[in-house]
Amino acid sequence: MRNKAATQAVVRKALATARYEVLPTAKVEQTLVDAVPRDVTLTVTASPAKGIEATLDLTSRLVAHGYRVVPHLAARMISGNSELTEIADRLVGIGVTNVFCPAGDADPPAGEYAGSLAMLEHLTQLGRPFAEVGITGYPESHPAIEDDVTIQSMWDKRQHATYVVSNLCFDSEAIGGWLGRMRRRGITLPVLLGLPGPVERAKLVSMAAKVGVGQSVRFLKSHATTFARIAVPGGFSPERFLQKSAPLLTDPALQVRGLHLFTFNQVAETEAWRQEVLGRTDARSQG
Repeated sequence: MRNKAATQAVVRKALATARYEVLPTAKVEQTLVDAVPRDVTLTVTASPAKGIEATLDLTSRLVAHGYRVVPHLAARMISGNSELTEIADRLVGIGVTNVFCPAGDADPPAGEYAGSLAMLEHLTQLGRPFAEVGITGYPESHPAIEDDVTIQSMWDKRQHATYVVSNLCFDSEAIGGWLGRMRRRGITLPVLLGLPGPVERAKLVSMAAKVGVGQSVRFLKSHATTFARIAVPGGFSPERFLQKSAPLLTDPALQVRGLHLFTFNQVAETEAWRQEVLGRTDARSQG
């Protein structure tokens, strides 16, 4: 019972501070305001289909609503140092202190940034305008990049970033192995574990295609059987995944800071699920 109670406490703590990733669509702002408490940190994605302005505009509006917001600055969507400087000034001006810097899917790139490292170097040259800067990590193979290269990439970026967000992964053992490889290579940045909330498979596929999230579309195609299990009873459960991942979340050597939930804009459903689990695990801990 003590072990079960300890696991529930880990799950509850992780969900209490989880942040939500959202897509910059027309309807998501009102849904967030109606359903999600202001103490939940929100991250706003960037996609070539919408353009970087959609990300910045939604970020500004959500900040005005009282949220802590982390915009995605997709390097391949930004033309270069001049535009990056303008974006940084704009975000600092509205109080943004945390940005997430993936390479992005724009093909061809909008300018001089073929990947995120050069953009991160420019942010450093600008005087590190953001207290927190996140980069992407890949617990499982990237569809276009060798595993050793992704680890090396984190090493190259470590001086310019403050944390890593892991890409979607449904295997806690794979995540544990990846974290171990990172730490053995001397990458000490804290990690936010990325996982989906209780997202319906059909909704996830349609939203990814609609907004043009290329990485997610590739992931869906390469993990079709995994996503097929989400829609059936006894399939993938975010709560069970967290329970299995409890040792990773509590191992100080692995430095897992928290959770990054991919909502694919099912934010009301994700928040209802989070509150249900928080209430249930809290009741159990007091029982």
